[in-house]
Amino acid sequence: MIDIKVPTVGESISEVSLSKWLKKEGDWVERDEVLCEMESEKATFELNAEKAGILHIVAQEGSTLAIGDIACRIDETAQKPAGAAAPTAAPKQEEKKAAAPTTQANEKPIQQTNATTAQSDVKATPVAQAIMSEKQVKATDVKGTGSMGRIMKQDVLEALRHPGRKGGDQAFSREEQRQKMSNLRKTVARRLVEAKNATAMLTTFNEVDMSRIMEIRAKYKDTFKEAHGVGLGFMSFFTKACCIALQDWPAVNAYIDGEELVYHSYCDISIAVSAPKGLVVPVIRNAESLSMAEIEMKVVELAKKARDSKLSPDEMQGGTFTITNGGVFGSLMSTPIINIPQSAILGMHKIQDRPVAINGKVEVRPMMYLAVSYDHRIIDGRESVGFLVRIKELLENPELLLFGQDPVKTLLEV
Repeated sequence: MIDIKVPTVGESISEVSLSKWLKKEGDWVERDEVLCEMESEKATFELNAEKAGILHIVAQEGSTLAIGDIACRIDETAQKPAGAAAPTAAPKQEEKKAAAPTTQANEKPIQQTNATTAQSDVKATPVAQAIMSEKQVKATDVKGTGSMGRIMKQDVLEALRHPGRKGGDQAFSREEQRQKMSNLRKTVARRLVEAKNATAMLTTFNEVDMSRIMEIRAKYKDTFKEAHGVGLGFMSFFTKACCIALQDWPAVNAYIDGEELVYHSYCDISIAVSAPKGLVVPVIRNAESLSMAEIEMKVVELAKKARDSKLSPDEMQGGTFTITNGGVFGSLMSTPIINIPQSAILGMHKIQDRPVAINGKVEVRPMMYLAVSYDHRIIDGRESVGFLVRIKELLENPELLLFGQDPVKTLLEV
């Protein structure tokens, strides 16, 4: 019998939470097979079997464990049961092969088929079904009161009278639910309060005309994807612009360490990502040296890891500047909070058509509000405003992203 203990996951981490067991008590496990998921204050990681054998669970889901505590034991002397499941690596490979031929062209029919199947799985009377089709009411939003959960006409009418209430919810319900905060959520809460209390935070705003960038994306998106295997998004433009602006205004890329100011010659850009268990901020290292395609690939990689809770602590530490995009949720304007110990953060927002004055005439343009929150202890108003104006200039004139300067002015040395 060998003990499987909680490993060291970082210098400053002393305890973790056991999120979920992927194997059951008494299961046969192979060596290196994933046993459970654990969550530290910085990331989620997996615990693997050190030997093949029978699993004996010690710690329960939701429990808090110190580094070195025993999570489970494995009886490596036990005989492998007949018909025990083989390691799951092979099925995963088969799934990937099966998924490979799937293209965007056939994704839509698949989604429609699934929706139709889900709708037909719920039994309803012909009259109720007709009303749902006419009023475009989903069966999942209706609570069936008939035999075996069958949806009746009155059930659909009740759902139409209370459109904000999900199927199964009771009217005038006053139920409460308590849930233990995860280590990640505790850390996010602590760092946000610390950022508000420990910094002299201010926010400056501007707006950017996104016409040129949207034209470039529309013109080259297919060619770009064919050449690099990744879509051309907005994040590469903003990351590139931030790297140039940070090199022009080095104080925005610095931080305070005691009584010293630490400046960086590189740009490690943190990207705020909304993950299932809370906000995470993975880092794109040396973004100033990456191409547009390399930035897009890194964004896709880190976002996928965040969604799957696969980010390592190293991938979330050491950023020098943060970009957050509230526009994906529909935010028109906000004041982002600094990701300490950094000194500034850029907030992107929703692109919205608005009337603007162009050469004395009113035109409708796709506009985005930008916000930079900064620590006034190290960044002055001139630097914060100049930084944001520089980003605006680069985004409205994307050709400047190649050299960081106007090619004609560079040629003339003016």
